[in-house]
Parts: sequence; C-alpha cells; structure tokens
Amino acid sequence: MFEVEQPLLSLVVDPQPEVPHTLTRTLVTRISSGSVPRVSTMESPMCLIENAGTLRVVPEALSYLMGVSQPVVVVAIVGLYRTGKSYLLNKLAGKQKGFALGATIQSKTKGIWMWCVPHPVKKDHTLVLLDTEGLGDVEKGDQKNDAWIFALSILLSSTLVYNSRGTIDNHAVENLQYVTELTERIKVKSPASASSAEDDDDEADAQFVQFFPSFVWAVRDFTLLLEIDGKKVNDAEYLEHALALKKGRDRKTVDYNLPRECIRNYFPTRRCFVFETPAAPDKMAHLESIEESQLSSSFKAVSLMFCKYIYQESPVKRVKGGLPVTGRMLGHLAKTYVETIASGGVPCLENAVVALTQIENEAAVQEGLQVYRNGMKEVTFPVGMEEISKQHRHWDSQAIKAFSNRSFKDEKGEYMKKLLETINEVYAALLAENEEASEELCRQLLSQLSQPMATKLENGSYAKPGGYELYCVDRQALLDEYNRKPNKGVKAEKVLENFLKEKSTESTSVMQSDKQLTEKEKKINEEELRSLKLEQEKRRETQERQIAEQMLEEQGLRHQETVHHLKEKMKREAAEAQQEMELALQSKLQEQNVLMATGFKAKEAAMEEEIQRLQVGINEAKQKREMDMMGTVKDVMTVISTGLDTYYGYKKTREQRKLLAQKHQMSKGVKTPRQDANPTKNQSKSSVQNKSAQGVSTPSQKDGTSV
Repeated sequence: MFEVEQPLLSLVVDPQPEVPHTLTRTLVTRISSGSVPRVSTMESPMCLIENAGTLRVVPEALSYLMGVSQPVVVVAIVGLYRTGKSYLLNKLAGKQKGFALGATIQSKTKGIWMWCVPHPVKKDHTLVLLDTEGLGDVEKGDQKNDAWIFALSILLSSTLVYNSRGTIDNHAVENLQYVTELTERIKVKSPASASSAEDDDDEADAQFVQFFPSFVWAVRDFTLLLEIDGKKVNDAEYLEHALALKKGRDRKTVDYNLPRECIRNYFPTRRCFVFETPAAPDKMAHLESIEESQLSSSFKAVSLMFCKYIYQESPVKRVKGGLPVTGRMLGHLAKTYVETIASGGVPCLENAVVALTQIENEAAVQEGLQVYRNGMKEVTFPVGMEEISKQHRHWDSQAIKAFSNRSFKDEKGEYMKKLLETINEVYAALLAENEEASEELCRQLLSQLSQPMATKLENGSYAKPGGYELYCVDRQALLDEYNRKPNKGVKAEKVLENFLKEKSTESTSVMQSDKQLTEKEKKINEEELRSLKLEQEKRRETQERQIAEQMLEEQGLRHQETVHHLKEKMKREAAEAQQEMELALQSKLQEQNVLMATGFKAKEAAMEEEIQRLQVGINEAKQKREMDMMGTVKDVMTVISTGLDTYYGYKKTREQRKLLAQKHQMSKGVKTPRQDANPTKNQSKSSVQNKSAQGVSTPSQKDGTSV
C-alpha cells in the first residue's frame, strides 16, 4: 500500500519557523494513525500517454484509472526539458524517487506519465500526478506534439504547474508560447451548438476560465533578491508584476501582452513559488539521492509551502457543468481527447462531456439494475404482497442511490427513466413468478390434504347412509388445515376457490348417493354448498383487493422516494454548475478591477462585456435547470405510474402464452405437468416449497398470507 516515505516526514516535522504547522500536524497525525485513504497500489509511475510521433493512451494506465472510483485531484507539471519538473512531483507523492530525474542534459520524460497516490489531506480522494515531456527538447527533432502535450495537460488537470528556471522575465513568459495557441487547440462548444466559428472564438476567453485548471508558476534556482524598484515583494506580487500589461498598440507591445493576457484571462487563479537552488552545483546531478539534511533550509521551507498549497488548495478535477471527475472518468476523458488529436481533430470540452455522459450514465443504469436484481434474488417465493412490496421498495431505492452516485448530467432524466422502466419490467416478472410459486405451493398443499378423502372415496367410505355428513366433516377439516398453513402467498384464496369448484361435482355425487338424506335435506345441503363457494369467492376478492391496494400504496411511496432522490441529485448538480460560473465571474471581476486601477480603459470595457455575458449565462442556465427539473420530475412520475400497467401487461402476455402451450399439448393428446417460466429458480426453491407443503416453516418464508 502507499506509504509516505521518510523524506516527506523529515520535511513535515522539521519546517522553518515562519511556516505554519497546521498542515504539518495534520499530515503527521493522519500518516501515523493510518487514516490516509488508500487506493490500489501504484508503486511507481506509469506512462499514461505515449508520444512516439503519434499520441496514444497506454492501455495498462487506462485500465488502472478505470479501477479508481474516487474523485481525483489532478496536478500536471509542464515546462522546458531538464528544469526539474519530476523532482517536485516526487515531493508531492511523498517519495524521494519515482518520476525519473536525469543527471544529464537529456530529457527523461517522454509523453505524459502518471502516478496515482492517496490524497494526504482530502479523505477518500486520489491525487493524480502527471509528469509531462519537456517542452523544447532538441533531441525530439519534430516538436509538433509539444503544443498538444501542453493542451492535454490543461484538459486533464485541476492544477497546472509551470516549471521554469532563473527568473520570470520576458523570455520566460515567451517560452509559454503554447498558451497563446489554446483557442486553436481547445474548443469549448461543439460546432453544432456554436452559432458560428467567430462566436466560438470570441467567447473562448470568457469560457476558458470556467473550465481551466488553477495555475502555479514554480520558479527554480532563483538567485536574485525578491525586490521591485528596491522594495521587497512576496512571490505573488512578483508574479503579478511579471504578468503586468504594457500600454500601447504597436506590434511589439501587442506581442508582449498576448501571453500575459492569456494567462490572466484563461486561468481562474494563479500562484507563484520561488525556489532557491537546493544544493551545491556538484550535488545537483544526484538530487534524488541527496539527504534532506543536505538541502538548503530555504529550499525545504518553500517545498513545504508548495506541497501544503497543492494539498489544500488544488481542487478536485471537474468537467463542464462543475461536476467532479473520478479516476474512471479521467481515463475516459484522456482516451477521448487523445483519439480526437490522433484523428486530426481539435478536442472539444462539450463533446467530451457528452461522450462521458453516455458512457457513465449507461454504466450507472446497469449498476443500479444490478443492485436491484441482486437484492431481489434474496426473496424466496412464495411470499405475501406486503413482503415483496417492502423488498421491492427497498432495493428500488438502493438502485436509484447507486445510479445517482455514478450518473451525471442526466439533465432530461433519460437514463433515470430507463432504469425505472427496466426495474418495472423486472418487478413485473417477479410478481408473476411469485404468483405462480404461490399457485404451485397451494395446489401441492391441497393435493396432500385431500389425499385421505380421495382414499375414502375409493374405499367407498362415503357411499353409505350418513356418508355425506362424514364427507362434510372431512372437507371442513381439510379447509381448516389449509387455512392454518402459513406462507402460502398471494394466490392462496384463488387456488382454494378453484379447488372447491373442482370438487363440487364430487360433493354433489356423494350427497345424491346418501340414502339417509331426504330431498329437503339435499336441497338444504346444496344451498350450503353454494354458500361455501360464494363465501370463498368473496375471500378471494378480498385478498385481490388488498393486494391491489398494497400495490397502489407502494406506487405512491415509490413516487415520493424517487422524486426526492431526483430533486436532491439535480439540486447538487445545479449548485456545482452555479459555483463553477460564479468562480469564473469572480475571476473576471478581479481582473476588471486590476485593469481599472492600471488605466486600461479599452480592455476594461472588453472585460465588462465578458462579465455581462457570464451573468446572462448564469441566469439562463438557472432558468434552464429549473425547467429541466420540472420536466424530468413529470416524466419520472409517468414512468412510475406505468408500473402497474407493465405488471398487468406482462401477466396477460404470460397467461396467453401458457394457454397457447396448453392447447398445443392438448392437440397432440399429451398431458404435461405445469411448467414455470423460470424453472431454474423454482428448482432452487423446491425444497422450501416442499417444506411449506408439509407445514414446516422456514426462515426465508416471510409475510405469507394466511386465510
């Protein structure tokens, strides 16, 4: 399992005095107590996206991500080759070794490598670290994929760390040339939903800030003083000064401002960490083997603050709509983006989310259905309506919870309806199966109980004076014994009614052959026999009415529970989408304030337009979500209300098929035993049914209808 090695522990327990101890104590406590959440072991990094001229997702890495169901915090690091990117990621992983650290001028990382570790602070989250191929590697020759590596790092991460050496001067900013090409490498809207290509490009800046990761600039081997015009500044002020815009419209000024404007407009938050050289030059070639005690105290202090910031502030990866991403979903996104690039296309956030929605929601339907099926398998037939209804409601609710936990952006409730409709069909089949099990059990029980009377008929015990009275006594004893038997199920009264009808001829024959009875007594007995059958008919109707009432009550309760789940799910997703847009709005407002303070009137006006578009978008999205919720709730109510129709339709079709099968057998002159539509399940329950027929109560027989 993942362990935090000694280097991180040394870093944690021996911080500089000026560094807060809050994270220190938290990490030490959770590590020592074993409460750091665990994921399946990834002992070392693995290649996620291979760059061998053509980008390709590595199947083994994709397979690993498919097994990560926790939300992920994804930290990607980019920068020029041989600038020490891998070292920082190893620190975040709590390891001294992991991502390859080259001791020469050759780049060690090709493509994008991944390391998944339990998040040290966020419980039940996975920290995914992405180490990218160094930009501008002269050995590659063909550098056409550098821009795509950069774009993929943005698309997949929730925090992007840009690693550079020396100072943040104009040259360092210009090395971030790929940020100016992002509108060509990433599309927010699909061509079908954008009113025009111009519309899509014009809104790109405003939209990117909603979906882009946080931005962290790590300045390595800084040897100057943190001063501006002789005044000491902190890391954040240093970054803002480096990203400050110049006034002017000449080509040189426009080129100077472009990458800075992109960073300011695209990324919702930005932060800087300035690292001094960690050790003497002769030891830098073997940085991964240097003891912590040999590193400079300043470097260790900044490293601790860097790790603390990433652990506490780096957000969970989210897709368009503000919805959290799991490791499994991250794998799907990586595959979608890379396949789009490999085919010559441009990754589109909207299309990727649509594809992810289909994959995840289809899987959510199957997951919910499996929960329902597995739960209902534990019900042993026959059972009473109250018991099967209770089990149905319970597992239906559990299925919806399982579906809700995995599904996302089911804005029209399409997949929720699909799950409910499928559950309706499965439940209808189970109800019919329960009825047939009840019929079979009751017939077997009556056959067993009536056997002594059949023997007496054969022996002529009733064919003598007073025989009918004896017959009536035995019949009543049979009925009393039958009614005393528990757990006969939902067809107990119906089967008994049919039994009495079948025996009416026999009863009349015994009565007519009894010489002791007068004609008047026979008429009285005939009336009593009709009353007996009529009474049983009423009992059967009462049972059926009670079952129908229970099913209606079940439908009402199911409706309440399902709508509650649905509304809670949609409210959560609405809140996440609202938060996403409000964070983007807040970022734009802050940038507008900076432009106002520095006198950029034209840019301030352009920013005002972006802010207005965002505000309009927030209001429109809210109205759309409210309309979608009302429509989805209505559709779900309709699906639930058709549950009884599904049952009666299924039952009618099943009875028609049975009738046709019986006619077919009769036309051949062959009499076959009654066959259930699910013989496998009946065979598995035959011992239970036999025990019930013998009056032996089993633990699994619950809530049977006793008559």
